[in-house]
Amino acid sequence: MANSSEGVLAKLAAEWRRRPWWVNGIWLFCLYMTFIYMPFDLFLKPVAADEEVWFGFTLHGWAAKATEPLHWAIYAAGAYGFWRMRPWMWPWAALYTGQVVVAMAVWNLLDPRGGGLWMAIVSGGLFAVPMVALWRARALFADRLDQPAELPANP
Repeated sequence: MANSSEGVLAKLAAEWRRRPWWVNGIWLFCLYMTFIYMPFDLFLKPVAADEEVWFGFTLHGWAAKATEPLHWAIYAAGAYGFWRMRPWMWPWAALYTGQVVVAMAVWNLLDPRGGGLWMAIVSGGLFAVPMVALWRARALFADRLDQPAELPANP
């Protein structure tokens, strides 16, 4: 039994090491959104309480409920793409995160619950960090099939 659990832990550790720590953090966030938050939001949250933010504009009620499957699909694609480090994640993950930067700024400036200019700068700036990191991470998502195979060393 101990060998079996050690094998599972070794596989989990190897999987965790495949990506930089910050990509693992984004991956875990996508997993949470895909399997916990979005199902709750779509199936359990009452329509009257529903809100979705797109490009900084808040949708309410049925308009929000109707766009939730798109958010769910985005997070599910992110969870899969980060798990497998799929080539199509670059540039799409960076571009989506750029949309979040814009959304955070616009929401803080336009929504009555927003914090104004200062919070638009701070929240937009916080999300700009992973956006830039994802933009600069093209090599992490390189298509392994396009790269030449390594030749074995001569004995």
